[in-house]
Amino acid sequence: MNFLEKAQSLEAAEPVSSRRHLFHIPTGSDGEEIVYFCGNSLGLMPKAVEGDLQAELEDWRDLAVDGHHHARRPWYPYHESFRETGARLVGAKPGEVVFMNTLTANLHFLMASFYRPEGKRTRILSDAPTFPSDIYALQSQIRWHGGDIERDMLVLHPREGESCLDDSEIIQGIEDNADELGLVMLAGVNFFTGQAYDLAAIAKVCQKHDIPFGVDLAHAAGNLHLQLHDDGVDFAAWCSYKYVNCGPGAIAGAFVHEKHAHNTDLVRLAGWWGNDPATRFQMDEKTDFVPHPGAEGWQVSNPPIFSMTPLHASLAIFDEVGMEALRDRSTRMTAFLEECIGDLGGEHYSIITPNDPRFRGAQISIRVHGDAPGLRESLQKAGIVTDFRPPDVIRIAPTPLYNTYEEIARFAQILGERVGAGV
Repeated sequence: MNFLEKAQSLEAAEPVSSRRHLFHIPTGSDGEEIVYFCGNSLGLMPKAVEGDLQAELEDWRDLAVDGHHHARRPWYPYHESFRETGARLVGAKPGEVVFMNTLTANLHFLMASFYRPEGKRTRILSDAPTFPSDIYALQSQIRWHGGDIERDMLVLHPREGESCLDDSEIIQGIEDNADELGLVMLAGVNFFTGQAYDLAAIAKVCQKHDIPFGVDLAHAAGNLHLQLHDDGVDFAAWCSYKYVNCGPGAIAGAFVHEKHAHNTDLVRLAGWWGNDPATRFQMDEKTDFVPHPGAEGWQVSNPPIFSMTPLHASLAIFDEVGMEALRDRSTRMTAFLEECIGDLGGEHYSIITPNDPRFRGAQISIRVHGDAPGLRESLQKAGIVTDFRPPDVIRIAPTPLYNTYEEIARFAQILGERVGAGV
């Protein structure tokens, strides 16, 4: 099949046009644009970010401390700029989302409130394969509360011969252990397989048993059409350097459902920026912490302006396209990628990502029946950036904002050539 011709026709007929022109596309040694399928590790840079960052540097230079109130975007209320745009990104209500800290730090701050082991309810249920930072965070929370990891860490693994957990297995795992669970903590999209979970169904069973439900959205924010509020997730956290395209180590996001907004009994690790703004600076008269209602009450420090600045350009692009439309383009692109890989034959590669587009993100993971590191290196030399996960998996993430069908066709052509060359 001529995949290039099909790719051109698919792009021409695509109702959701690429926003590639809004991003800087890296080039190779030959000066040609590379095929960048690694947005699930680090997203590309929106062009508007440079001007926004330059403006903040100039305001710091020219205004110094007065920039808190007189910068072009005043620093004191800076985080408030993203109440609505950040909420739209993940299907939340304004007030349920705040940008602060980094991903794992946010998970710790949120688990300090929502993982409160008591009596028999000491266990945390999670999914495998789990990203290492999440494992470390969950285990350390158990240790922090004096628990035993062997007893209190319940990790659900795929069945023998399977790569993914079924949603029904997760739900059954919760049902079977409900009396002992103090928290359910899952990924929104599994980093390894690209599988997306049914968060609404899982939240429903957690609510039935009064178990807090938290989600790591590192691979889901800016990828899936999330509905965190309607789904009833209790809390979530995500980084913004992958699909949200805000740069290495960028500010992270946090979600707390509005049903917890006014619950001042929730224990939290408090800091001054989570306090009621009306009394935030009354340090001598008001020494008791009065949490700001909603997610902003989990802040501990004033906003890191330079880390937060790229959100303006990035979230503006998501608002322009809309997550629902972007998700539709994404499912069509991964379907084409799956077709291209399948055409090469199952003796060379096995797709370990669910074939139902509803249950995967903008990623196809392939298990290589051969030299996976060698293949990844060979692709890199051909100007195609993918991601390798030991021992034999290559992750391919066609990001719908800036990748194209033609790039998928080019990847398939080169992958086919590597098959012929025995790589």
